[in-house]
Amino acid sequence: MDQLRGPAEVAASTATAAHGRDHNHAPGGQCCPHVVEVVYLGHRALTLCHDCRADSGFLPSREAERLAEGHRDQTLGESVLLTRDQVS
Repeated sequence: MDQLRGPAEVAASTATAAHGRDHNHAPGGQCCPHVVEVVYLGHRALTLCHDCRADSGFLPSREAERLAEGHRDQTLGESVLLTRDQVS
């Protein structure tokens, strides 16, 4: 039987499962905003980009929301990787 897991382990498992959901652009297709999700855990949140297959790590919720919105805006015209240093 599996042991009970703490919130951090549950959140990490959730983030790993979310990474499994792919959103790929067709080769040569036009760029569209990346599919970005914010996964909440209390007052913290994780910004997860399904196109980059990257996440921000846990941040204060509002910072994660701003990062998600900014990453969507950045990727309107071209594909840009999600990085933690985009958080202001």
